[in-house]
Amino acid sequence: MNEFRALVLTEARLLLRDPVTLLAAVALPSVVLLIFGGVFAPHVPDPALGGRRWIDLFVPSLVVITTGTLGIQTLPVRLATYREKGVLRRLGTTPAHPARLLAAQLGLYSVVSTVALVLLIVVGNLAYAIPLPANPVVYLGTFLLGMSALFAIGLLVAAVAPSARSATTIAIPLFFAVMFLGGVYLPRVMLPEVVQRIGELTPPGVPALQDAWLGATPQLMPLAAMALITVLLGSLAVRVFRWE
Repeated sequence: MNEFRALVLTEARLLLRDPVTLLAAVALPSVVLLIFGGVFAPHVPDPALGGRRWIDLFVPSLVVITTGTLGIQTLPVRLATYREKGVLRRLGTTPAHPARLLAAQLGLYSVVSTVALVLLIVVGNLAYAIPLPANPVVYLGTFLLGMSALFAIGLLVAAVAPSARSATTIAIPLFFAVMFLGGVYLPRVMLPEVVQRIGELTPPGVPALQDAWLGATPQLMPLAAMALITVLLGSLAVRVFRWE
């Protein structure tokens, strides 16, 4: 337990030494909300959206920008850098097993993502009177499930990337592809129908996040897709992961 706590504190200090990454991870969803909200104002209920404003449908999934950034970009590059520099190999000779390093990073990034979520909820409510999640428990569970799927993708990239440069080369286009197909950058109603259908099965499960935020019961298919991606890609990452 002491070794794990030390790893968490070390990783937290390293993240604090990179304020650009930390600030972007925490504040980016709220900044995107403010920019889009200002560009597309005024916000009036739209009968085509069930009497809701487009921004009410847009905000539930914005926080996954943070989760995607940390899970698909930061995590693989950090782990690939550790492998390249021999950190993982050296950890294997100490009580702090490398697997604990993975757990420490996943736990830390989960906390950062949750902080970004809370900030987004507060900013959205104060700036545009966006209602709070109607079903916060279901929304949080759906959010955590989508986050686990994104982290599984990042772990698979980290498992196969031999260097930090190669991890970056893979992670950046993959991040943008997942975010676009998942309906994060634009409200899903603005996307072509074929992209909407793909997005239903693409992390982070935007349809389920929207349903939970608005008080509806999330459909089973997006949740099952997130769980399947987590299990399959996570298991594959564990199987092929190289510590050195």
